[in-house]
Amino acid sequence: MPPASSAPLPNDLEAYWMPFTANRAFKKSPRIVASAKDMHYYTADGKPILDGTAGLWCCNAGHSRDKIVQAIQAQAAELDFAPPFQFGHPKVFALAARIAALAPGDLDHVFFGNSGSEAVDTALKIALAYHNIQGQGSRVRLIGRERAYHGVGFGGGAVGGIPGNRKAFGALLAGVDHLPTTYNRAEQAFTKGEPEWGGHLADELEKLVALHDASTIAAVIVEPMSGSTGVLPPPKGYLQKLRAICDKYGILLIFDEVICGYGRLGYAFAAERYGVVPDMITFAKGITSGTVPMGGVLIRKPIYEAFMKGPELAVELTHGYTYSGHPLACAAGLATLDLYKEEGLFERARKLEPVWADAVHGLKSLPNILDIRTVGLTAAIDLAPIADAPGKRAFGVMDKAFHELDLLTRIAGDSIILTPPLIISEGQIGEIVEKTGKAIAALA
Repeated sequence: MPPASSAPLPNDLEAYWMPFTANRAFKKSPRIVASAKDMHYYTADGKPILDGTAGLWCCNAGHSRDKIVQAIQAQAAELDFAPPFQFGHPKVFALAARIAALAPGDLDHVFFGNSGSEAVDTALKIALAYHNIQGQGSRVRLIGRERAYHGVGFGGGAVGGIPGNRKAFGALLAGVDHLPTTYNRAEQAFTKGEPEWGGHLADELEKLVALHDASTIAAVIVEPMSGSTGVLPPPKGYLQKLRAICDKYGILLIFDEVICGYGRLGYAFAAERYGVVPDMITFAKGITSGTVPMGGVLIRKPIYEAFMKGPELAVELTHGYTYSGHPLACAAGLATLDLYKEEGLFERARKLEPVWADAVHGLKSLPNILDIRTVGLTAAIDLAPIADAPGKRAFGVMDKAFHELDLLTRIAGDSIILTPPLIISEGQIGEIVEKTGKAIAALA
């Protein structure tokens, strides 16, 4: 039996302005889920919808897992809120220690926020403040990358590289530049894992250093795997070259692992998969398996220690959020990390990666498919756009999959994106791929 839902179907959809949604189209044909458990969502009438996207890249341990639910319930009854400024509570210190222990190298300190967007803006501010206290206040420039998504704050939006997320909002932040995207369909089409071609594109950072001078550049921020624009794995050697160039010029390197972290690529962090220790890692989503909003930044020990000087009673970093390290989020995070460890979900993702890749690439012969990319338990299927109607073909696949095939997918332009919970079975991999293929073929 599906989990019961106490929420009645709304009879008025107008008041809610939905994020990143075609509101008018949605309200004509709503896609509404009322409950969830493990690998499925359920509609109000109990119809199961197989979750092909782990919610929004976040429910890595599956939905409504008993251990996490019970931890949240118990925490709400014990301590609902504790002020994060000048006060603490036991679980926030415990969770920070657990996260730091999972991270590679000397990424030993954690600053909490409530989302990936807040995590990115926090990391950018730490980078600017770090150089300032080091006597290098001229280092104010931030370098992002084309086709990158770093959330929707002014900082993350500025270093992000998705045109549609930028053009309506003006300049956002001044002093920002971008590396070129690593994706080249002609060289990389239908790649499983990291493409062979493209590692040399890291050298484009040298050109930006020559243009702006290293003394003006604070940080470079990249997603190890760019997710939101269609699963763009890093070319072999690319991240390692970025690390070397940043070291050469004293530039901080930030990995945005809001999507990549907590098993999505088979490790606690993608930094481990690629053998690169950045100066900071942003995280969110999978830390609580999507149950309670939480985000944060892992910071290398020397950066943290640079702030721990001056008068002992002085605030070292004038930054934070009312809900930083919220007790309910910390309880959810600890329970989620327990599940990842007890069920070996990171290792499970590594084991299933070739099975997943083979299954998704099996769709290659369907009509209108231009490219398929897979890495970890992620996949993107690029569809040929309909003339004068970009995005319409993928939207139709998503809508048909939900209403007629009981499958939840995600789209980015004319790309279908699949990122299931890490608890997925091989049979469910086949089901997701079969239903996705049916939807694509039906709309050819």
